[in-house]
Amino acid sequence: MLALYGKSYSPEELRKRVGSIDQVGGVRRIMLADGNETGVEAFDVRTGGGLDFTVLAGRGMDIGRATYRSYPLAWLSPTGVPAAAYFEPEGLGWLRSFHGGLLATCGLTYAGAPAQDGDEELGLHGRVSNTPAREVSYGASWHEDDYLMYVQGQVREASVFGPNMVLTRRISAMLGHPVMYLQDVVENQGFAPQEHMLVYHCNLGFPLMDQNTELVASSAEVTGQQEFAQETVDSHASFAEPQEIDERVYYHQLNAAEDGSTTVAVVNRDLGAGIALVFSLNVNELPYLVQWKMPGLGTYVMGIEPANCHVEGRPAERERGTLQVLEPGESRSYTMTLNIAEGPEAIDQVVASIQALG
Repeated sequence: MLALYGKSYSPEELRKRVGSIDQVGGVRRIMLADGNETGVEAFDVRTGGGLDFTVLAGRGMDIGRATYRSYPLAWLSPTGVPAAAYFEPEGLGWLRSFHGGLLATCGLTYAGAPAQDGDEELGLHGRVSNTPAREVSYGASWHEDDYLMYVQGQVREASVFGPNMVLTRRISAMLGHPVMYLQDVVENQGFAPQEHMLVYHCNLGFPLMDQNTELVASSAEVTGQQEFAQETVDSHASFAEPQEIDERVYYHQLNAAEDGSTTVAVVNRDLGAGIALVFSLNVNELPYLVQWKMPGLGTYVMGIEPANCHVEGRPAERERGTLQVLEPGESRSYTMTLNIAEGPEAIDQVVASIQALG
């Protein structure tokens, strides 16, 4: 049976009530057509379970706007969603096209701070977010009693005499459920070993983020990247009203179950009946959780960033001895689930499950 709007329906019962399943949920292909966003291919996904989001196929299969029961979940930057042609890869130029959104992907061969790495001059956070996807497909269909929706595409980071890395991403959802599933495979299709850095830069904003919002994570250790972040590490989990403040970055070493699975939640008990955005991931795939805390004026955002690296740049990662490398033909798989818990009882269950990890 399918749960929709507080009742349960069989597929046949639902079909009797609608002319098209699009009436209650589905995937719709759109094209952005205003200013520097013109030409960005995107897909609006409506789950029918309250969670709606936009997949930006023209921007690295990122996720832009996202809402739950009309409440915005993601911070959206003033740049909009510029088309890939406007990307400035040098230095901090990435920030000129940083759309924010529920997910801005960083990688594939470098991420983090700009740096000089041998003969390569690397900008901020890599190229993948500013590369349009190819072989894009989408659809929605019944699988027994479940109505499944998906968007899939490939993003290639390549150059002559350089890397040939391919990200294949599938983002899916089920009708009636406030859940989004992300499945990634990154493959080195070149003939030489290739550095591989990947950060899932999830950017949460108002009204989910507000002065009473709390980050709930089972962290064995939390450290500040900057000296002033280390000085405020005890208050990393709380948020504040907008203020003039410098960004702070914290690293979390997450506790996990025996199979590596772990959970992190961003909780606002004062929003509606109470809402938690819950991230489920695996530390065997993504061993680091980066927290970007920025309750600034206009830049009022907290980044929850599961990653396979730190964010000081590729030379620093190599010096630390944690730089990932993919051999020719080698691939890595990454999975992450985002879902909504609503109401005091559901939130308490999520918090208890996270605390049990520690």
